[in-house]
Amino acid sequence: MKFIKILCSLFVVLMLCSAFSLKGNKNKAVYIVGVSASFTDSLVYFTEVQLLDSVSLDNSKMLPQRSHYSYQLKNYLEQQEGLENRTCFVYFSHKKAKLEKTVAKLKNKYQKGKTLLIREVNPNAFKFTKPEED
Repeated sequence: MKFIKILCSLFVVLMLCSAFSLKGNKNKAVYIVGVSASFTDSLVYFTEVQLLDSVSLDNSKMLPQRSHYSYQLKNYLEQQEGLENRTCFVYFSHKKAKLEKTVAKLKNKYQKGKTLLIREVNPNAFKFTKPEED
């Protein structure tokens, strides 16, 4: 019986902690950066770190509809730059400095072999936009 009381108390404390942590994350800014690479090309494209307006992370701290953001970058590179067969992915965070650090690590990793060239996506031509709600 004592074990059940301790277990129930622990459960209540965990629920309260998760409720407070979710409440604090509702209005935080979300930053995003896109990366595009190809197995047939030596160019790796990076977007600048961008602020997503009116977007918040879900309960599991993941970016809702994150595949849509990858497709936005892929479509831009295919239609505007003529770059096909690219794999695009996004990184996101509440903290801009943390995301910039991740991007710096990625760029260093890509440049280590000196076989890949890093290019920036034109920030005036491409911006991530919030996908339409279904």
